[in-house]
Amino acid sequence: MKRQGFYLNLVRVLGFLPGKLSYYQLAFLPKSALQKDDSGLQLNNERLEYLGDAILDAIVADYLFRQFPEGDEGLMTKLRSRIVKRKNLDYLATKINIPSLIQPSIHGLPSKHLYGNALEALVGAIYLDKGYRKTRRFFDRKIMKKHVDLTQLVKKDPDYKSRIIEWSQKKRVEIIFSTREEHPSDRKAPSFISHVLIDGSNQGKGHGGSKKEAEQQAAKAALKNIHSI
Repeated sequence: MKRQGFYLNLVRVLGFLPGKLSYYQLAFLPKSALQKDDSGLQLNNERLEYLGDAILDAIVADYLFRQFPEGDEGLMTKLRSRIVKRKNLDYLATKINIPSLIQPSIHGLPSKHLYGNALEALVGAIYLDKGYRKTRRFFDRKIMKKHVDLTQLVKKDPDYKSRIIEWSQKKRVEIIFSTREEHPSDRKAPSFISHVLIDGSNQGKGHGGSKKEAEQQAAKAALKNIHSI
């Protein structure tokens, strides 16, 4: 790839002018390209990928923390995992035209997650070149807001309690889980009954052998109820 063509494509992807171009050139150089520097050391994007992976975890966690001000830790952890998993990073990389920047693999087979790895390396390169705030702004604007549908990700989550809490935050309504333990005479183990109160109105009831199970069942019933209203 010619230097000028690479630079123009890079600016389109970034949305800003890069500082140290060598960081970005390295970010799109896979190990399979088998390139070496003048001293014979192999050049590839693996170190930048390692750095970008850590920075990306922080950026996505930061974004979700701001999007779900009262969000459940379990839900946010699951969402972050889904966003940064390799298959999804491959998809996001294609959406911002990462493939146009990758140096061709001239030896052997390219890595399975070539595009996602390059995206992580790009995050590492931006961090080294511009710092965390600029990197976070790039990922938020170019990827999270344009290509990540948090609503769909939440809908896929079977954690009904987290889902209804998120719904209540969006609707700005009060939600309370009222759970009590019972000790039926015909059973050795206790059972639990949970109610979901939305602005004081009972919208769901659930039973379970544990408090968590009862609340999940109550939340499931409440979600079904509010969506049918």
